[in-house]
Amino acid sequence: MKKLKERWNVSSNFQLTVIFIVFALTGSASAWLSKPLCEALGISKALLLHWYTPVRLLIIFPIYQVLLVTIGFLFGQFNFFWNFEKKMLRHLKLGFLLPKDSN
Repeated sequence: MKKLKERWNVSSNFQLTVIFIVFALTGSASAWLSKPLCEALGISKALLLHWYTPVRLLIIFPIYQVLLVTIGFLFGQFNFFWNFEKKMLRHLKLGFLLPKDSN
């Protein structure tokens, strides 16, 4: 835990616990929301067969990104998750999606 706190620049175990809760809620919520979205778009296992899971993951990804910052904000951790989001998008070579003035 100490190394993770240092890596993420987190000062307390409480903050680390809140961050873990946000990650858990975001993952669950994005997976839960992707099902009705896939249904609304007409995406089903029967239609896509073995492509269903990769397509659903592509749908979950942007939902997850938005929810991560939103839920992080609701839990008082906006700065941590906004910085985390920017770092992740740059790592995935998607930094062009960020606002121009975003460090």
